[in-house]
Amino acid sequence: MNFSWKRNLIVLWVGVFFCSTAYSISIPFLSIFLSDELGVTNHLEIWSGISFGITFLASALIAPYWGSLADKYGRKPMLIRSGFSLAALYLINYFVHDPYVFLLVRILQGLLAGFIPAAIAMVATNTPEERTGYALSIMSTAGATGSIIGPLIGGVVSYYSGNRSAFLFSAVMVLVSALIATFFAHEQSIDPSAPRSHVRDDIREAVSNRVFITLLILGGISTFSVMILEPLIPIYLLSMGVAKSSASLSSGIVFSAVGIATVLMAPQWGRIGSRKGFGAILFIGLIGGGIGNILQFFVSGYVEFALLRFAYGLFYAGVLPSINAMIVQVTESSFRGRAFGLNQSASQLATMAGPIVGGLLGGLIPIRWVFVINGLMLLGAAVLVKSRRLEAKLSEVRHPGTSASSQ
Repeated sequence: MNFSWKRNLIVLWVGVFFCSTAYSISIPFLSIFLSDELGVTNHLEIWSGISFGITFLASALIAPYWGSLADKYGRKPMLIRSGFSLAALYLINYFVHDPYVFLLVRILQGLLAGFIPAAIAMVATNTPEERTGYALSIMSTAGATGSIIGPLIGGVVSYYSGNRSAFLFSAVMVLVSALIATFFAHEQSIDPSAPRSHVRDDIREAVSNRVFITLLILGGISTFSVMILEPLIPIYLLSMGVAKSSASLSSGIVFSAVGIATVLMAPQWGRIGSRKGFGAILFIGLIGGGIGNILQFFVSGYVEFALLRFAYGLFYAGVLPSINAMIVQVTESSFRGRAFGLNQSASQLATMAGPIVGGLLGGLIPIRWVFVINGLMLLGAAVLVKSRRLEAKLSEVRHPGTSASSQ
């Protein structure tokens, strides 16, 4: 068993790393691709926003359905399905020359996505309970590492081969993820003869589990807090005096600072959480993330800003892995695929809404005040953790005879 879960962790880490890298290779060039390759000249900002957001909306709507199938047929089939589908769609993007066709492909990418949440659910379900938090923390570093490496690869490929070629690299990397899942990932046996639940019933069961719903809310807030700054940081750097010609590189470094902090600190938070409880780690992460955001109001130099983002990332690294670990603790194994499907829906909706709200706020108030709003939101989430007594309720769930759905 020990060898199996450790091997699975390594295999799925590599798969998620390649999948995350593939995504982050092409995303930074969507606007340029629409303009230079697809001929979009009017309303480019609207086209870019829709192209970015429509994928997450489609994914949020379909995720509970894929979660239901995962619980019936297994998480590995979902890995294979999403991996090969996304590889094909990235390849199709290489040949697209019409913006409306490109938009359709982006919708299909959202509808057929699900590799990363399926991998997380598979790790959560096939890892001994006492090591689940550590394993999920390790998994969080896969996405963070991919988001650091991806833009670098995309920049090099775009510079030497053109933006269109970035989709070829994305296709190859997701194909590698699919092949890894097919031949190396292992899952405990699933009984496919069991009846498959309906999404409406899954939502009703989720709503009856108050701790789980609280975790969904906290996960959505945490993801939203990251994405609200996505469109603002490059502009904020320009206001600090960073040259326009190097703004993209500087933004990449600032975003990478959080990713590097996550890679360094997430495993440590996982080990501490396994001993001290993930409710405590979640509270510390939200407090540190909230204060870190508020402090960014006061910096005026690029270097200080990057260092503060790194420090913020050291605390934030404990937030999402703790939420995932707590979802495992408050849900039955038979419901876990659906639980992570619903969690993905919350995350994708937050990913879609964050840049929209951030852009609107950036146009209404000075950007530095958005950091204050963001920090207060995370501090409010920390208060929610304490007021709902999540750690105490998790302890109750761990006791034999206590039903997670009754909490």
